[in-house]
Amino acid sequence: MFTGFIVSLKLDEWTNQVEQKKLKRATQLRVILTKLGPTFIKVGQALSTRPDLVRQDFLEELIKLQDKLPPFDNALAFEIIERELGRSVDEAYQEISPEPVAAASLGQVYKAKLYSGEEVAVKVQRPNLLPVISLDLYLMRWAASWLGPLLPLNLGHNLAIIVDEFGTKLFEEIDYQNEGRNAEKFALNFRDDPDVKVPAIYWRYSGHRVLTLEWLNGCKLTDTESIKAGGLDIDSLIEIGVTSGLKQLLEYGFFHADPHPGNLFAMPDGRMGYIDFGMMDQLEQEAKETIAASIVHLINKDYESLAANFVKLGFLTPETDIMPIVPALEAVLGNAIGESVKDFNFKTITDCFSSLMYEYPFRLPAKFALIIRSLVTQEGLALTLNPEFKIVEIGYPYVAQRLLKGETPEMRKRLLEVLFKDGKIQWQRLENMIGIASTDGNFNLLPTAQLGIQYLISDEGQFLRQQIVLALTDNHRLHTEEVSRLWNLVKGELQPSKLINVAWDALTSSFIPAYSGTGDTQVSEPSQSVKR
Repeated sequence: MFTGFIVSLKLDEWTNQVEQKKLKRATQLRVILTKLGPTFIKVGQALSTRPDLVRQDFLEELIKLQDKLPPFDNALAFEIIERELGRSVDEAYQEISPEPVAAASLGQVYKAKLYSGEEVAVKVQRPNLLPVISLDLYLMRWAASWLGPLLPLNLGHNLAIIVDEFGTKLFEEIDYQNEGRNAEKFALNFRDDPDVKVPAIYWRYSGHRVLTLEWLNGCKLTDTESIKAGGLDIDSLIEIGVTSGLKQLLEYGFFHADPHPGNLFAMPDGRMGYIDFGMMDQLEQEAKETIAASIVHLINKDYESLAANFVKLGFLTPETDIMPIVPALEAVLGNAIGESVKDFNFKTITDCFSSLMYEYPFRLPAKFALIIRSLVTQEGLALTLNPEFKIVEIGYPYVAQRLLKGETPEMRKRLLEVLFKDGKIQWQRLENMIGIASTDGNFNLLPTAQLGIQYLISDEGQFLRQQIVLALTDNHRLHTEEVSRLWNLVKGELQPSKLINVAWDALTSSFIPAYSGTGDTQVSEPSQSVKR
């Protein structure tokens, strides 16, 4: 199949028909991957998130790949259940549906009921999946060494490494015990979130190829009629989805990489239900903070800082000269964002990057392929529910709040990078961030102000104290106009009486020495920093 496909591509080149037949070839590739089965469907889905490897016309076709296949034989599925659990299906479950309620490329799902009364979903893996996938991956890796130059791919780096990255995630996805552990970790992160529901795992009825989990009664997010019939607010569901997605990336670092419509449910009580935790990944703290800063640089159109962040995140190698790339970023991303931040969307950015990555030495680290897949999928889902939806209206206020709160030294450092350029404070950026963060009715400036005061009077805040003094007197004048604009922006919340209380709390928490002893209260000697 692939030989015929490659020959067709070469014939198009020799007959100068590449442009006329590019859509036909893209469709041909999608059909081939679908016919070749589960591994290749997953390959197509993975490639659909790799704009550094695949041309835009091929991307658009690969995105259409549906992760749905005909179910396999029930007798075989029940045999797998009995082998994994060490008991008969009747012993394990009081009831089980005679046919699967859903089938995908790697397994199928039955609805069942335990003898203790709980309704559960029983996920059963397709037979012989491990040897089939192993053989497919071996052949792909072997072919990658010599087939790479012939493929319609822009090889940002070694194709064999790409196969390895993909294979690692695929092997993780077919281990249902790993999926169960991922679900419990995800549930732990959202344990205090009243808007997110994660199904419980029933370990006594689970193994490497069978997973029994709590049944979620809900409707798919794409089923707008059922959502409206249930009296649920579509915009609230969108907000829950976007906010929980950003929390996964920027707070917990542990994120669901496959939030397609089949994995997200609108619960009758208004919560968002997540399922299928086979494809997950973990972001390091530095990456989380750099992503937050990059979003703000993008909105502020600071393309030089954005290019520097691309180096930090691994999109560009450290030896890359970023200066020639900055104008290209400005030309491509400037048009994508438009005049207003409300015009921003991730799909547009991804499409623009597809062409940019062909012309410059960009590569897409494996983690960010998953992040892009996650973000674009969530945004597409939100647009299905509300065509007027703009992800930035929810996303940017959240990012601005995370930076303004400066809860960690690294996040405070990112905030300084955003607010200061060439040693000068960017008044307009600070004003924009506060204004946009305040559009979220849940954002409270007072705790943020307290954290800011504590930071200012700490040793760590020495640089910021100096910069503020310099900023206020920059160009041999007092910047009273800028300060006045900022005050008008925040004075509704930061009333003088409240601000004095916040300042006093910040001072006392920073300077009052710790108490020791259990009887008479004794005050410890002040620290060296307090004496100074």
